[in-house]
Amino acid sequence: MEYIAVLLPSAVVGLIFWFAMKSIFNADKSERQAEARAQAEAEGKAPGADNAPDNGHSPGMNK
Repeated sequence: MEYIAVLLPSAVVGLIFWFAMKSIFNADKSERQAEARAQAEAEGKAPGADNAPDNGHSPGMNK
């Protein structure tokens, strides 16, 4: 029983550290994905890019 009392605090701190690091890495990964999407969108709307609508009509047609 005394082994559990000695090892339990270290195990709890280790678990807290693991959850904190997992949270940080997940946040970093999602931030990188959002940044990549924003850059791809910005490059797609750059001057000179083809901005024709996807519906097959010219920009002046309202249908």
